[in-house]
Amino acid sequence: MGTTVVGRLAPPVRRRSRPWLALGLGLGALAVVVVLSIAVGASPTTPGQVWDALVAPTGAPSDVVVRELRLPRTLLGILVGAALGVAGVLMQGHTRNPLADPGLLGISGGAAFCVVLSTTVLGVTDVFGYVWFAFAGAALAALLVFTLGAASRGGPTPVTLALAGLAVSELLLALTSAMVLGEGPSLDAYRFWAAGALDDRGAALTLQVLPFVLLGLVLAIANVRALDVLALGEDSARGLGQDVTRARLVGLVAVTLLTGASVAVAGPIGFVGLVAPHVVRSLVGPAHGRLIPLAALVGAVLVLAADVVGRLVVRPAELAVGIVLGIVGAPFFVALIRRRMVKL
Repeated sequence: MGTTVVGRLAPPVRRRSRPWLALGLGLGALAVVVVLSIAVGASPTTPGQVWDALVAPTGAPSDVVVRELRLPRTLLGILVGAALGVAGVLMQGHTRNPLADPGLLGISGGAAFCVVLSTTVLGVTDVFGYVWFAFAGAALAALLVFTLGAASRGGPTPVTLALAGLAVSELLLALTSAMVLGEGPSLDAYRFWAAGALDDRGAALTLQVLPFVLLGLVLAIANVRALDVLALGEDSARGLGQDVTRARLVGLVAVTLLTGASVAVAGPIGFVGLVAPHVVRSLVGPAHGRLIPLAALVGAVLVLAADVVGRLVVRPAELAVGIVLGIVGAPFFVALIRRRMVKL
């Protein structure tokens, strides 16, 4: 993990923006990638076969492919992308770090550590088994980071949270690497999970994490006013009557629920929580009441688009969505910085 850079996100200001236009464009893009996600894959399907599978299934092989494989995969992509996009908004808002992403607080590291621990100690090797360990690890890592940040003299400030997250992430990465190198089965399970993918998950697994994502989204919406006030600075926020510690705790719980659920079911998918907030902020400004729903939309589009690309570039094989986003994400984010969408 690289050096943490704490920058400043501009406070909410009045500006001309077109949130309804951005919403319309986002919904249109989502509709396109949803159609492609359902129609495109290793098994060729015609538009007519897709329509019949969705509206009047007969049990044909194309019906099975569309209804049991591609449709659940598409819904999972929407869920994971939306969760990571919103988690990115919360992370950047609470840490006032324009380069923050959901992994900054050690959440991905905690999930990875518990996945490997469950396979090594308990012999859990299937996704349905270790999804709960991944979620528990994410929650414990976030709690540890908040506790360490709160123990400093100034309380859980953006700097102390970022430094605590960096320390916890590096520690968990070292422990995870030590376990993986010594256990063949752990390495196999970890490799499958850590690539960041949507295939072989199924609708039941999506339903397992759906309540956690929904609760995280509710807490994120409840955190909107606090984020807008905190953008003015902690002293100003306290002067306006904002309980900073409680606001950060609510935000941390929301990030843990959103990222933990996503990482548990699909692995540590990067780039989405980092870039989606900046894309939306450039369109509608810094007000979090607009950022959160639109970042969810953009995050879903990014994940599904990357998944479709992964199915096409090495067809009939596939590239995991996490690999595609990693390849595309780095240069794209560099371009964002060069255009001064992010001020360090």
